[in-house]
Amino acid sequence: MMHASRLSGDRAGADPACDPGRDARARIVELADQCVKCGLCLPVCPTYRVGRNEAESPRGRIAFAQALATGQIAASPTVEQHLDQCLACMSCERVCPSQVRYGELIVATRGLLRATSTKPLRLAFWLRHPRLLRAALHFANLPGLRNCIQSSIVQAALRPLRLDRLVRELPRLPRVIARARATTAVSRGRVGLFLGCIAAAADRDVHAAAVRLLATLGYETVLPRGQACCGALAVHAGDLESADALGTPTRQAFIDAGVDTVLVSASGCFGTLRDRTFAGTKIRVREIHEFLDGDTRIGELKFRPLAQRAAVHTPCTQANIAHADAAIQRLLARIPQMEIVALPTEPQCCGAAGDYFLRHADIADALRTEKLDQTAALTPDLLVTSNVGCRIFLDNGLRQRGVALPVIHPIALLAQQLEN
Repeated sequence: MMHASRLSGDRAGADPACDPGRDARARIVELADQCVKCGLCLPVCPTYRVGRNEAESPRGRIAFAQALATGQIAASPTVEQHLDQCLACMSCERVCPSQVRYGELIVATRGLLRATSTKPLRLAFWLRHPRLLRAALHFANLPGLRNCIQSSIVQAALRPLRLDRLVRELPRLPRVIARARATTAVSRGRVGLFLGCIAAAADRDVHAAAVRLLATLGYETVLPRGQACCGALAVHAGDLESADALGTPTRQAFIDAGVDTVLVSASGCFGTLRDRTFAGTKIRVREIHEFLDGDTRIGELKFRPLAQRAAVHTPCTQANIAHADAAIQRLLARIPQMEIVALPTEPQCCGAAGDYFLRHADIADALRTEKLDQTAALTPDLLVTSNVGCRIFLDNGLRQRGVALPVIHPIALLAQQLEN
């Protein structure tokens, strides 16, 4: 492992003690000092897997962060790119023998870089206006319009504006027979259901399915109208101020609704909601699969047989943050005759990672290609994943290959086979 000063030729002459961000720098150094550079994180790091570049590994990025915080190097486009290309999948935290808090370190380092960066947060406008985002997604998915804007002619016209990638990876909205709505019957309790921003449109079938499953178990589901984004994308960018601003309406909406439990069906939102949006409140954030799997009446649900092979993809946020992958397996096993096969663990990440697939297309596409090749090798009848970003990215990848393989959320699949 090269010393951090050898990873970049950019030196800083400023005294970090005179810097207004000295507290953040001190925290970065403290976190970085925990890393013993053992390299056990390398085999599980998706970006290192793609390029076999030490600067694209967790310990390489930790060295960059430490050198930046101590003033050994200055921020440069090269350093910023290596730090920005981290997927923040947290696979390195899972295997780290020194229990380095890499997630906190990478967010703090990106926050330090934001002080001198002029790059805006991608999708920031849409995250602040979730209703406009949902309306735009619905409009773009109108019959005929989607094919038009994804045509080669339109994409060529959008390429100079760097919008061709966004159009090509446009989420395909699922069909919903019954929309999610709050139940009013006397129940065993009231629970809130987080809808999110993009997920409110792209996972609307999941939310309707969740309401149905919860109602069958006797729960009243509350869907506050004021809820919006959780702020996860802003957190990953190191913009904690924007993250708090984005999450505030959601927090207040559920507080006003008077619920003490909020269920989350998108694993990518779970950590931010638990650790930031609802931190300091009396509201408990629960991953929906873990909640359903632990319910005392889950055995009362009856499911129709499904004689198909389901390939299950475990998103990195599910495996490393929400930790509900075992609960998903147990819930799916309740569907008679369905064969469940798990996709290989590595690479854990499919490349979606919030808006990462828009900013770092080469790495994202390489990871998706490997994940889709692994899927094809299992010859499944459907692909199951529990994060909205993974679902969109994998579904688009399959369609671009000309493969008509359904990509479905575990909750939607359970509700589809529900017999009660």
